[in-house]
Parts: sequence; C-alpha cells; structure tokens
Amino acid sequence: MEIIEFSNLMRKYAQKIQIEFTEEQLGQFYQYMNVLIEWNQKINLTAIVKPEDIILKHFIDSLTVLKYIGEKDELVDIGTGAGFPGIPIKIMKENVHVVLLDSLNKRIHFLNEVIKELTLEKVETIHSRIEDYGRNKKYREKYDIVTSRAVANLATLSEYMLPMAKIGGKCVCMKGSAVEEEIIKSKKAIETLGGKIQKIESFKLPDGENCRNIIIIEKVKNTPQKYPRKAGIPSKEPIF
Repeated sequence: MEIIEFSNLMRKYAQKIQIEFTEEQLGQFYQYMNVLIEWNQKINLTAIVKPEDIILKHFIDSLTVLKYIGEKDELVDIGTGAGFPGIPIKIMKENVHVVLLDSLNKRIHFLNEVIKELTLEKVETIHSRIEDYGRNKKYREKYDIVTSRAVANLATLSEYMLPMAKIGGKCVCMKGSAVEEEIIKSKKAIETLGGKIQKIESFKLPDGENCRNIIIIEKVKNTPQKYPRKAGIPSKEPIF
C-alpha cells in the first residue's frame, strides 16, 4: 500500500473516533506497518496481515483508548505483543513514558527495531513474565496507566494489572464483544486487588462491524503483597 492511500484511510477512520494526525505521525504509522509486515514473515507477530486490517484492527483499535491517557502519564502495556496499544499511544502522545512488557524475547527484538526505526523516545521494552514484573518493588504500584489488549479473562487480568497501578491510577482493559459474564466473575478479584470498575465503554470500530469494550478499573487501595501470585497461577486459579 502506498503512503497516500494509507494516509487517506487512516484519516477516514480516525475522523470517526475524533482523532487527527500530523504528517509526521502518519509517516511513523506507515513505517510501523511496513516493519510489522516484514518481521511477521520471519516470526509470528500477528494473524492480521493485510494493510487495511492492520490500519483498522491494530492502529485505530489501539487509539480508541487514547482519551483515557494523560499527556505525561507513566504507562505500562502488559503482554504488548507487537506493540498494541502501547506504540500507537506513544506515537500520538510523545510525552507519555511507555513501558512495553512481554514474555517473549523475539517480540522484544521486534519492538526494539520499531522504536529505532520510528526514533521514539521515552519508551522502553522489558522482557519479563507479568507476574514477576508485578512483584518487583521497583515497578510495583508505580504507573498512572496500565493497558492490556486481548491478554486474559478479566479476573486473571486484574491480578496482572492492578499490582502495577498506583493509587488513583487506572487499568485500561481492551476487550472484544462478550464481556458481561467476565465482568460478573471478576468482581471479587477486582475488589480483592484494590480496584473498582469506573466505566465500561461499548462501541463498534469505524467499519461498523467489529464490536469492542473498554473496561476502566480505578486503583482505590493498595494491592495485598501476596499478589500477583507466582507465574501461571493467576491464569489457572483466578480469584473468584
């Protein structure tokens, strides 16, 4: 896809979610897409490979949470994979400090290449299991914003995210269409871990077909020291 067609499609979709791009930002997204397509031929980063789908289902989808991010927030994106939503957020808000956390080293190598190619600043990558990172005193209860996209069920996800959020901070959970049962089952976990559901936003992406939900969990009290539990336990034995 040529950059003119790319830019027109990005602007078309972004207008529907009330976002505007500079030429520099569009250039960065275009580079990002091309690096993603190139690397995806070598390592499995995403099943979404068509430029039109990358624009809508990765870039625009990631930017639906932009309104929840402050201009100078400290943000950690857990299980970031190919960098979503962390890198799109970083492109749009250059003063946000972004940490991209993933457990697979090959993804970290890819993310470092993206950061280099796009000349992004105030962004770092960390190779770690989420549970180990959340128990590290250096990072625990440090962040204004914790983001996740298609990582785990909400009860398990709460145990990953809430230990990293500071009191008054927020967990921004990006989910698909069916979340009602997840929300009901996660209530005990969220309360136990020091959180409170602040908002649930349901919407469709600009194509009018793909349904999404954003669940905002506010950190209202300290997370007990025993959480997160050891690697693997939150997913096998969620707090119900």
